[in-house]
Amino acid sequence: MMALLLALVMTIWVGYMIVKKYKPQPVLFFGGMVLMAGAVMLGVGTILPAKEATGFVPFDMFEFIRKTLSSRAAGLGLSIMAVGGFARYMEHIGASRVLVKIAIKPLGVLKAPYVVLAAAFIIGQFLGLFINSASGLGMLLMVTMFPILVSLGVSRVSATAVIGTTMCLDWSPADTGSILSATTAGLDITTYWTQYQIPVALCVMAVVAVLHYSVQKWLDKKEGHTAESASLLSSARQEEEKPLPPLYYAVLPTVPLILILVFSDLLIKGVKMDIVKAMLISLFLTMVIEYLRSWDGKKVFQDIQVFFDGMGMQLANVVTLIVAGETFAHGLRTVGAIDAIINGAQSSGMGAAGMIIVMVGIIAVSSVVMGSGNAPFFAFASLTPVVAAKMSVAPVLMLLPMHFAASIARAVSPITAVIVVVSGMANLPPVEVVKRTAIPMAGALIVNVAATFFFFY
Repeated sequence: MMALLLALVMTIWVGYMIVKKYKPQPVLFFGGMVLMAGAVMLGVGTILPAKEATGFVPFDMFEFIRKTLSSRAAGLGLSIMAVGGFARYMEHIGASRVLVKIAIKPLGVLKAPYVVLAAAFIIGQFLGLFINSASGLGMLLMVTMFPILVSLGVSRVSATAVIGTTMCLDWSPADTGSILSATTAGLDITTYWTQYQIPVALCVMAVVAVLHYSVQKWLDKKEGHTAESASLLSSARQEEEKPLPPLYYAVLPTVPLILILVFSDLLIKGVKMDIVKAMLISLFLTMVIEYLRSWDGKKVFQDIQVFFDGMGMQLANVVTLIVAGETFAHGLRTVGAIDAIINGAQSSGMGAAGMIIVMVGIIAVSSVVMGSGNAPFFAFASLTPVVAAKMSVAPVLMLLPMHFAASIARAVSPITAVIVVVSGMANLPPVEVVKRTAIPMAGALIVNVAATFFFFY
């Protein structure tokens, strides 16, 4: 009983500290270490198996962190770092801006404001396949898509709400959460994306597009909205003034995804392709194109530092967060909290479906409160194989809705980065924006779970 009380107290403390804007990595590390130490002192668990132990119990906690960091940095972490570096490089050379500009161009032809609004959401979701930063994509769309929507007669708050939710699904094969989910589920990323993510994502996108159309139109009418002039923000003007590279640069951010899909079981099986190779090949091709365009080898070689800096940022921010989350999760396992939850669910007759709904609910609430999808998902992802095995279901059936729930709920938090960024650029309070995102995201959460059950359960 004392062990479970300790787990509850530490879980509440971790959530409270993250809400209070403490750095999540040290909070999760400390929480996990307290739980591990508590398990040993209460005699309810051991930190490491006897064969892996250091011989001195306090050192076992650090040995667990060392081993986890070593394995994650070399495997999953390297994939995440390569993705982050390539995304940063694409942004630096302007390829991401060209892609967005071309993608939204057809919207200006349509004259039905709220049809364009719904279409803008769908376009944003597909752009998210190639631009893996929610706040980065949000800024690009505020510069390019926002003026179009406002000029057609959509209210500023409606346009901002739609742009703020354009990455409510982290469904790209290059997304850090997708990579973690696939790895944890024991699946190839291409299999995970094509067979599991796409069917659910398409259902969610269709429902959210309809909800945005109806909800934003109804609320604009209810609030007596009248058409506004399309006033560009100062930051938008500055962004537009930046020279764009040639239009064919729009293809460059899509090259890694093309390589991953072409050289897979879907098309060409004889050639092995992984995420890191795809990013490095795409980087090399881009550097060749940059050189042929500028004939400035020194600049092209200097710009590669942007890729390395992007890798370093992913190691510092994402990989360390994954390891910190796994440390806290290991602490919960060691103290017996996870077994207690599973046994309680089984004795109550909840079953696997009920457990999935509970886990999705925990992730969703945590994402709203913390303002982050990654922090709660990374903390709980490593637990799912154990829980799924006890419930006799495949881990992917839990990981998939949990992963999507984290990014969906993130769009309802007034403190998450993308909402803060787009609200600031539109000169609107974040709370007003999330009032507009709440209903579409509630629908997305329901469809996310329902579609997972329908397709895979």
